Amino acid sequence: MAEYYVGMSLSPASTIETGVVVLDENNTLILVDKLFSMSDVQFFFDNFSSVKNSKICISLPWDNTLMTGKWRILSKPYQLVTTHTGFLNTENWLQRYSNRGCDCINKLIATGADVKRFDLYLSRLKLNLYSNFKQRSPADCKFLQNILKNEFGFSDIPTNMMPAGALEAIVGSLIARAYSKGRTEVISEFNGVDVINLK
Repeated sequence: MAEYYVGMSLSPASTIETGVVVLDENNTLILVDKLFSMSDVQFFFDNFSSVKNSKICISLPWDNTLMTGKWRILSKPYQLVTTHTGFLNTENWLQRYSNRGCDCINKLIATGADVKRFDLYLSRLKLNLYSNFKQRSPADCKFLQNILKNEFGFSDIPTNMMPAGALEAIVGSLIARAYSKGRTEVISEFNGVDVINLK
């Protein structure tokens, strides 16, 4: 029976697209799509017939609550949250990751699906996919699309610009494939689900 690798780049809000990709064992992109609401995500998994024989990797979305200033949004990923006692974590503004989608993931795990989480930034670093451009900018997306096509052999990636969520979901499917081959390690845990990255 064929095995599939599902990557999902879960967005922090329904106003930003969530990318989903299904990759097969022959490095062929079976499905590339974008979803918006959590009901769309749940509908996708409810109607995906190969959930049981798939490895699923879902990204950790940034927690954008109470982020009104640009400096707060940009500083959140770089703060040393647990090592510095001077930061007052009032109303969880230092919380890095959102709980969005955790209920859906728990339902998937309850049905017997093999689901892991991944940190997009750390995974791009391990796969040498990190660029010096601002994340999700057109230049960053073009860089990511070209390197996925040329270095990872995705011949079915189109020449026109793909959505950022879809490109990030491809990264998730690569992590899912590495997990099935035993080339990943658990780096943390988020809401009871292992967060993995390449060894």
